Amino acid sequence: MRAYERLMEYAQVWTTSDEASERVPSTQRQFDLAVRLVEEMKELGIDDAAVDSHCYVTGTIPATPGCEDAPAIGFIAHLDTAPDFSGEHVRPQLHRDYDGGVLEIGAGLSLDPAQFPHLPSLKGRTLLTADGTTLLGADDKAGIAEILTLAEILLRGRREDNLPAAVYTASAAAPAEGQAIAHGKICLAFTPDEEIGGGAALLDIPAFGAKYAYTVDGGAENEITYETFNAASAAFDIQGVSVHPGDAKDVMVNAALVACEINSLLPGAETPAGTEGYEGFFHLTSIEGDVSSAHLRYIVRDHSSAHFEVRQEMLRQIEKRLNEKYGAGTVTLTLREQYRNMEEKIRPCMHLVENAKSVMTSLGLTPDTAPVRGGTDGAQLSYRGLPCPNLGTGGYGFHGPYEHISAEGMDTATAVLLGLTMRYAQK
Repeated sequence: MRAYERLMEYAQVWTTSDEASERVPSTQRQFDLAVRLVEEMKELGIDDAAVDSHCYVTGTIPATPGCEDAPAIGFIAHLDTAPDFSGEHVRPQLHRDYDGGVLEIGAGLSLDPAQFPHLPSLKGRTLLTADGTTLLGADDKAGIAEILTLAEILLRGRREDNLPAAVYTASAAAPAEGQAIAHGKICLAFTPDEEIGGGAALLDIPAFGAKYAYTVDGGAENEITYETFNAASAAFDIQGVSVHPGDAKDVMVNAALVACEINSLLPGAETPAGTEGYEGFFHLTSIEGDVSSAHLRYIVRDHSSAHFEVRQEMLRQIEKRLNEKYGAGTVTLTLREQYRNMEEKIRPCMHLVENAKSVMTSLGLTPDTAPVRGGTDGAQLSYRGLPCPNLGTGGYGFHGPYEHISAEGMDTATAVLLGLTMRYAQK
């Protein structure tokens, strides 16, 4: 089965996570896909496939004879989809032989090269989208599909012509037709709640068993990410004093106005829409309230650890300043660190990046190692002792109705995984 065929099945399972939940997983529905994946893994021959009480799916593929001493390599993807847009009742669509121009996807929406300049490069491919009313869920069900397609290839144990030829061209050690594929131990994990910053926290790394790993959760198939943001969430809770407007002089504290004041004290240009590259930002994700109480929610991001600390201190100073102005307890700030820039943990293991570059080059790709303006489970895992760069899945436009991916891009992403598997078998 090709990876895109798996994605079309997985996309129809509702797995949206919930950032307001304190449970792991944040939504019970993530188990619907987890249980299904365990069944599929067992059918493929992964005998130890299992899902735990926190919705972590794991399984291993033993090393082939002669490769027992090769380093165990892990491949990781996440089950949940982002709460930014509906992931319920997803109806995947195939658009064969895409012409590189404007593509109507439904609900009055279209993919337009004016908005997505990479689209002409996908001309001639088969594109997958949803129908305009939901996201597709390629972030990160495409990663799951590619990993399990790799597992199917390895467990068949030989090259077969019914799989795309590109899958077998990623290494000088690629097998001839009918020849066994040599590999070390391969460790697989599918995690919950990545989209809300909790996907890696409860993965049992020693039990997982990998020395190194890759998350398969990126964009274009030539993407290799080992620099991420440092990330935190910030919540301001404001307690106002509500009295009759006629008697409000020197008494009323309008919580909604205090919320507006908080946002006005932040640098107006340092938002996602006004920054790029290594520039950090404050991103207001929600605001609600009235005279008596109000609430602001932000995410805080910066590649530089020093600048990240400055941003958090700026928020603390705003809390202090407004409590001095309006009275103690008016403003309460809650800061929660989500993940750190994993670059310093990857630098000592740059073979992970260099091998991925080499495999991609052998596939005719130009590797892209630009820093990602986001994060992955790999950031947490790297700091927990499992060095874990991120690889592209072939997808674009994540977290909304314009999400799209190509069948051919997914084949290539699968080829990258196979190429890495064969390279580490030689180490």
